[in-house]
Amino acid sequence: MTPNPVRTAPYTPPTATYRLQLQPGFPFAAAERAVPHLAGLGISHLHLSPVLEAVPGSTHGYDVTDHRSVRAELGGEAGLRALATTARAHGLGLVVDLVPNHMAASPAHNRALRAVLREGPDSPYARWFDIDWTAGGGRLLLPVLPARLPEVRDRMRVEGGTLRLDGQEFPLRAGTEELPLDELLDAQWYRLGWWRLARTELNYRRFFTVSDLIGVRVEDPAVFAETHAKIVELVRDGVIDGLRIDHPDGLADPQGYLEDLAEATGGRCWTVVEKILTGEEALPAAWPVAGTTGYDALRRIDGVFTDAGGAEELASLYRAFTGSTADRGGRWEATARRAAYEVVGHDLAAETAALTRLAERICAADPALRDHAPWALRTAVRELLVRVPVYRTYRTGGEEVLTPEAARGAKAAFAVEEEASAVDTVRALALGTLGDGPDHRAFRARFAQTSSALRAKSVEDRAFYRYAPLLSADEVGGEPGLPAVSPGEFHAYCARIARDWPHTGTVLSTHDTKRSADVRAGIAVLAQCPGEWAALLEEVSGVPAPDPHVAWTAWQTAFGFGTPDPERLTAAVLKAVREAGLRTGWTEPDPAYERAVAEFVAAGPGRIPLRAASEAAFALEPHIRAHRLGAALVQLTMPGVPELYQNTEREYRALVDPDNREPFAAGADDEKTVLVRAALRLRRERPEVFGATGSYTPLVAQGPAAEHCLAFARAGEVVTAVTRLPLRLARAGGWQDTELVLPEGRWEDVLDGVREFTGGPASETKAAELFAERPVALLARIRE
Repeated sequence: MTPNPVRTAPYTPPTATYRLQLQPGFPFAAAERAVPHLAGLGISHLHLSPVLEAVPGSTHGYDVTDHRSVRAELGGEAGLRALATTARAHGLGLVVDLVPNHMAASPAHNRALRAVLREGPDSPYARWFDIDWTAGGGRLLLPVLPARLPEVRDRMRVEGGTLRLDGQEFPLRAGTEELPLDELLDAQWYRLGWWRLARTELNYRRFFTVSDLIGVRVEDPAVFAETHAKIVELVRDGVIDGLRIDHPDGLADPQGYLEDLAEATGGRCWTVVEKILTGEEALPAAWPVAGTTGYDALRRIDGVFTDAGGAEELASLYRAFTGSTADRGGRWEATARRAAYEVVGHDLAAETAALTRLAERICAADPALRDHAPWALRTAVRELLVRVPVYRTYRTGGEEVLTPEAARGAKAAFAVEEEASAVDTVRALALGTLGDGPDHRAFRARFAQTSSALRAKSVEDRAFYRYAPLLSADEVGGEPGLPAVSPGEFHAYCARIARDWPHTGTVLSTHDTKRSADVRAGIAVLAQCPGEWAALLEEVSGVPAPDPHVAWTAWQTAFGFGTPDPERLTAAVLKAVREAGLRTGWTEPDPAYERAVAEFVAAGPGRIPLRAASEAAFALEPHIRAHRLGAALVQLTMPGVPELYQNTEREYRALVDPDNREPFAAGADDEKTVLVRAALRLRRERPEVFGATGSYTPLVAQGPAAEHCLAFARAGEVVTAVTRLPLRLARAGGWQDTELVLPEGRWEDVLDGVREFTGGPASETKAAELFAERPVALLARIRE
């Protein structure tokens, strides 16, 4: 990758952000009351979840219904402006979550969709949505019925220009109100269908596999203008200072969208994208953004505190304990590949069919491409999609993703070599090398959009729940097959970020993480003691589980959570087994199995205080503390703009949503809060140390325990030093004579404001002395 030029922003980037989950129970006024407390932490900006009008009662706001107005349930535009004024008075700006990819597919609330349903393809709003009218016989399928049409027909009522069913409302095509019901239903621009038809019959683009969220065509200039006018106004009025772009991978052309957004806002807005980078994948350098929302940083931070050898041993223990076959949890790559095949052929069947129809049309219109059988094109689409190793392709670099090797693998699905040439055609269409007509452009965009949905649903929402040796590695943006990151790899990543994306976001917990950082810390320590974990499982084996996989998952979740809580743990484990799809699922549930899971959790993981269940487990608490504090300090001082998720300024144990989306609540300070305040105070007082010109220098300890000290300096002014893998350190005899050479000068420990250290080659600092008070140290140069 060519290094980015130094990004001199035409705005003042945040020094740190704090994410608040707005909802009717926590509106703008509640956020306004929290401002003094949050300003006191040392942040520079509040980060708000989506603020535009959404489905009534929504607790998240990603189901936008009207881009023209700020959500009334939160206090409306007046409430948002009042919050901005109060925040500004306390020295804070606002960052807002923006949802360009989708809207709620609710006819009762989405005015644009309602117009399309009433007026059909000639509606001025028809261009807003990716609708394949031909596939639906000229009608839009609405998979909203709780049962097949004949079973609910008698509950339908026509009132004026509206069709009503069980609280749902559907606009009627003009002139059809007086028709008999069956004729009326057939006369509409839409077809009401059983919700189960969405999987195979859907003819509009949606968010992932969520049919309640319909995709929006922001690549159309008119659609962009209409859907962004209010946000742009708020930016230009100084109400909003930054934007978090939700799911850019769902867009037809993410770079084009971001360029349009930068032009509309005058480029004077700190913008980060919720882009999940796989492995060593880099954010496209041409994107006019400050960076990502930070899942790439999360993976590196978690990884550098994970024991590589112990993680491998845990994986072996997991295979022996569960008996899982390679592709159903036994091996990561095999599990992820099988999940991809399942999702692309089942959950995304409608999307695969749409791509196949496009390919058929293109081939039929081109004499050079004719005679590819529909089944061959469909097979080629499927086989190439499952071989995309990242979320999707972009304007450039597609050949590095859809490689010739991937094409050869896809061709293995064909028995006849000549028929396998369909793979070459589909690959060329996906790369955009076979033409630039409307269908060609549509295929390229839809292939990439479907690819991102496939990756999210098969990896994050299926394979992560099937492959569970170390649950802390099964996190958004994670690499469960390679959960550990060496200090050298971590330093190289930080140096790259400091050089190329100095104002990118960094996170440890978000509204989408499957476990909060402090829960993951409790789980990750098990990689340092796999034998003790196996013994602990043996101790609780008297509580019968429905199967070994759910036993391992539930007990490890409970260990990370730390205290018995049957309600929260049961909800999390039930979600895990549904997402895994091994014995039950969201759309094909097994009630008997789920009852057995709930009873098991209530009797065991939700009742037994696992960390105190044995002397060995209890002895892990100091090491969990070291991980929890170390990860927090690293995130707050490494390159990038750190984000604190609500309530994480203190120890915060939360499980997957909706558990982790509970409203903000002020709480008592603890030792983590002291660390957070100290680090954020330094960022505020010395912004040049942490900004675009602030260098990053690894500090390498010397001595028998050197690998256990992770340290770095920022601009020669601030030093972070933390303990990694503390249990292994203790078992190896502690720090002994390990030393760390600090940069020249006198240094103050800002966590206690008392201790001082001297730097320079002739003044080695003993690690045992540096970490005498706590497992982390934050030092600031004393300015003479």
